[in-house]
Amino acid sequence: MIKDSDIYRRIHFAVMAIESGARKLGISGKEMYARLNKQGLIHDRLLKRYEDLHTQSLEWVADDICETLVNWEAEA
Repeated sequence: MIKDSDIYRRIHFAVMAIESGARKLGISGKEMYARLNKQGLIHDRLLKRYEDLHTQSLEWVADDICETLVNWEAEA
């Protein structure tokens, strides 16, 4: 079972990744959130893979989520 403190950490991580990715793409956090949400990447990538991703640097995670987003959008 996931504890409240773990949920907070996962959400905080996702917010930081979304904002960092938005800066890399030169878009607003709101637009980044919408694009990631449309592709299912917030849940499927950031939250589901939290255990793997949170050990990486924020820059690496931002690069990864941006690359994944662009690739998934191109395939859609």
